[in-house]
Amino acid sequence: MRIDVCSLLVSDQQRALAFYTDVLGFTLRRAVPMGEMQWLTIASAEQPDGVELLLEPMQFEPAQVYQRALYEAGIPAMVFTVDDVDKTYQQLVEQGVQFSVQPTDMGPVRLAVLDDTCGNRIQLVMLR
Repeated sequence: MRIDVCSLLVSDQQRALAFYTDVLGFTLRRAVPMGEMQWLTIASAEQPDGVELLLEPMQFEPAQVYQRALYEAGIPAMVFTVDDVDKTYQQLVEQGVQFSVQPTDMGPVRLAVLDDTCGNRIQLVMLR
């Protein structure tokens, strides 16, 4: 058994695709039409054959409530590992990305939390 696809609720699939590919550097893996929406996945450019992240449209109220509750509580919906959180933070700030948590030491990790423009907080983690 293995994890091949993990999903992330997004308020707008196309805006999410642009943010995750153009700003964060992920690559498009699949764009399969499914009615008004798509089975839209991205992957890390560093691990192109790794786990795919499904940009999941929020078409029903419970998903919207769940996403909003996580966001308002300051809880990241996803965690991405980076080699240098300070460098990544600076690069993303220069691109206009908003952060709710600047690089901070938290025990064995250094982390920062960004807003993905689609209703999620995303945590960047650097393992030490």
